[in-house]
Amino acid sequence: MILGYLYWDPPREMFQFNLPFLNRPILWYGFFFALGFFIGYWILLSILKRYFFFKELPSKKTASFVAEKITLYVILGAVVGARIGDVLFYEDWMKIIHDPLSIIKIWEGGLASHGGVTGILIALFLLSRKWKKDFPQFPYLTLIDLVAIPGALGGACIRIGNFINQEILGTATTVPWGVVFGHPVDGGANIPRHPVQLYESLYYFFLFSLLYFFWKHYPTLRKPGKIGGLFFILLFSFRFLIEFLKTEQSLWIPTGLFLNMGQLLSIPMIIVGFLLFFKEQLIDVRCIKRN
Repeated sequence: MILGYLYWDPPREMFQFNLPFLNRPILWYGFFFALGFFIGYWILLSILKRYFFFKELPSKKTASFVAEKITLYVILGAVVGARIGDVLFYEDWMKIIHDPLSIIKIWEGGLASHGGVTGILIALFLLSRKWKKDFPQFPYLTLIDLVAIPGALGGACIRIGNFINQEILGTATTVPWGVVFGHPVDGGANIPRHPVQLYESLYYFFLFSLLYFFWKHYPTLRKPGKIGGLFFILLFSFRFLIEFLKTEQSLWIPTGLFLNMGQLLSIPMIIVGFLLFFKEQLIDVRCIKRN
């Protein structure tokens, strides 16, 4: 242990035994990953019951039905998108070519948050198309807004899992709250690092509270695209900045490049946020130019 710094080396497994049939233990990362979706479902259900009115619809098409469907599509989009994103932007393609089945082994491979967000956007688009007739009150942009609020909380839970798993590591530091990871995933040196996972987690908890406050107290921000736009702008702007305190995780970024992969992928997400938030103004400008 290095005096003056926190030494962190917990077991990655919640229990010291494997699950029946799967023959694998439950990891803390997996637990917090699932916890984020579980809590997110109940937050989404609460928002639906409070702010949306379910009129004369078939018995199954209630707030809980809507929340379950949205959550299911989000989970599938997040997992598939995150895995594909990790393969495309962070892993060695030659290893994938030699072992194609490794793509579906999410318990062995990584998950990329930018890919997860992209997967969720695609999944919500497909859901909005499917619901176009039955649920016209849930167009694509409204679905994005609804998912953004619990999504921030889910991100906070996932980063706690990353901290326990000793991955997504920070750069070396001399600050008194630096953390020495006993067995970092990258096999790096046992030196004090910025606990960037906790920085992100705390910020995402704050972002969740802020977005929910805006949704509750500012009806004008419930216009389709507003909350989702704020989510993209505030989350990925912070993500861009916090990447300066992280070690590079991608094999495709050359040493010495000013921006890392996380920052390069955050830029289009920030642009998406501004397009969502200022959608009405952009439409007005286009109409003026046409006239």
